[in-house]
Amino acid sequence: QVRLVESGGGLVQAGGSLRLSCVASGFISNINAMGWYRQAPGKQRELVASVISGISTNYADSVKGRFTISRDGAKNTVILQMNSLKPEDTAVYYCAAGRIAPTAYWGQGTQVSVSS
Repeated sequence: QVRLVESGGGLVQAGGSLRLSCVASGFISNINAMGWYRQAPGKQRELVASVISGISTNYADSVKGRFTISRDGAKNTVILQMNSLKPEDTAVYYCAAGRIAPTAYWGQGTQVSVSS
């Protein structure tokens, strides 16, 4: 089993920044893909960003140029740096991980709220 623990959410004004961290523990030897999803009230969960094998990154169009995902393999940590935040970024953000895609294991979620 793999456990994912997120931290770093909070309330910020529009234009501000937040940094989300996710630490993976347990049977992590096969974890090649990690990512962040978000779910706003009344909306479906969506992929925000992912990193595969610590190198290949992918971003939702809505966050390109504002968010950066990175993985520290030695620390089993994935970071989501969020800059130029907008009210529409308000959501619960979930860390996820898996062998091929970040879909097998999930964190408990952390709230990000952006005020206008």
